[in-house]
Amino acid sequence: MNGVSASRMGASRMGTSRVEEGGMSWMRICADDVTPVPWRNGGGKTRELLAWPTVADWKLRISVADIDRDGPFSAFPGVDRWFGVLSGAGVELLGSQRRPGDGLLQFAGEDAPDCRLIQGPTRDFNAMHRRGAGRFRVQPAERPVIPHEVDWFGLFTERGGLLIHGARAVPVAPHTLAWCEAPAAQSCVFDDGDSHGPAWWLLWSAE
Repeated sequence: MNGVSASRMGASRMGTSRVEEGGMSWMRICADDVTPVPWRNGGGKTRELLAWPTVADWKLRISVADIDRDGPFSAFPGVDRWFGVLSGAGVELLGSQRRPGDGLLQFAGEDAPDCRLIQGPTRDFNAMHRRGAGRFRVQPAERPVIPHEVDWFGLFTERGGLLIHGARAVPVAPHTLAWCEAPAAQSCVFDDGDSHGPAWWLLWSAE
């Protein structure tokens, strides 16, 4: 599953927006604006939000997937993965049931585990990091974070809200990835009002 990727350039033509302030740019892309790419095995489709720094040689790959039927994940040797259910009844994966609101499940890409739908299709968040290519961290966005000594910084939110980074306020729509390179080491707060949907900070550093 999740073995076919769209191009970053294609995603950029279909809804990436930029917010600039104080010499720093925040990029945003909504999964709803990205054309889904069917998997080769017919089990679902992927909306690739970002392959960074390039599609051909990515260190980070962030996507949203729709799983339509039971089946194994595609193998990604040398890659660490994070998986979370955004909507639907959930899945059984690696011996546990994962439902919307649960924390992200981390596993090795080469494991290619079987995934079983609990009751009907699901929409899911996927993050991949090339093992050994710097350091990648994922943490819930329910608490503030300071991106200190971070080279790439992102936020994914299922229900949308307001990303406050220092004196900057960046509105983020539902199903959206927002990110910037070389972020200022200032406090970041994500305010999603009363929705309290799935949202995660994503932090990458070269060392």
